[in-house]
Amino acid sequence: MSAFVFWKGEDLILNKYFICNNIKIPFIGYGTWQLPEGCEAINCIKNAISVGYKHIDTASYYGTEESIGIAIEEMNIKRDEIFITSKVWNDDRGYDKTIKSFEKSIKKLKLNYIDLYLIHWPADINKYPDWEDINKSTWRALVDLYKSKKIKLIGVSNFKIKHLRTLIDQEIVPMVNQIEYHPGFIQSDVVDFCKENNILVEAWSPFAFGKVFKNDVLINLSKKYNRPISQICIKWCLDNNIIPLPKANSIEKMRENLDIDNFMLESDDILKINKITDKMFSGWDPSTIDF
Repeated sequence: MSAFVFWKGEDLILNKYFICNNIKIPFIGYGTWQLPEGCEAINCIKNAISVGYKHIDTASYYGTEESIGIAIEEMNIKRDEIFITSKVWNDDRGYDKTIKSFEKSIKKLKLNYIDLYLIHWPADINKYPDWEDINKSTWRALVDLYKSKKIKLIGVSNFKIKHLRTLIDQEIVPMVNQIEYHPGFIQSDVVDFCKENNILVEAWSPFAFGKVFKNDVLINLSKKYNRPISQICIKWCLDNNIIPLPKANSIEKMRENLDIDNFMLESDDILKINKITDKMFSGWDPSTIDF
């Protein structure tokens, strides 16, 4: 069974969602990595929701799940009006640990189901000789949670092609792959493989940890369109059929990141951004990381 992904530009602009396996995913997510757990995180999440975000991205590793749960509860949001993503961390890979980690996450989030649950990083041969078995056993846990209707969509994060290949022949293949994706690091091989296999791609760090704001191509495009570089990058992600997950602490920047409806990037400019060669990669390669 493979995920069904359908997208049309007109639908995206008018309705602001992608459709994956018949589930609507709001087209821009709010990233919560490095938000301090507690009042600051709760207030940021409340502000994000109040200005229009319907898609919140977290992970057990981020330490923001409890804050998200409190924010949603205090704002009295209807469950079907918010899309929540979380992830199982590396220390909890494997079938039994993954199940336990999920139960902890759903409890902290105060939810009766999670919309999207991901394997945060793949096990890789550089650290685990049995990496394929680890990834498959972790994936089986996600499949069983999905079958039990505790999760609407299941997927992976930071998976390269070699990691994805080991799951393609499974009963259910990943529906989403969340990867580092921004100008200067577009991972076209991974993106193409995902699209060929009906795997929706999400972009973490769409601003390359702030490096995009110093790029000459983007600076010139910002002047051309009279739009902030952040909006240029978000629009570019969507034009490439990829869901961006920007992070912002101020309510002004939150609003700015959503305000992308009233301009279109020309096709030549999209290609210019695709061809940016500035080195903006974080260096976090799943084949070499040691965490």
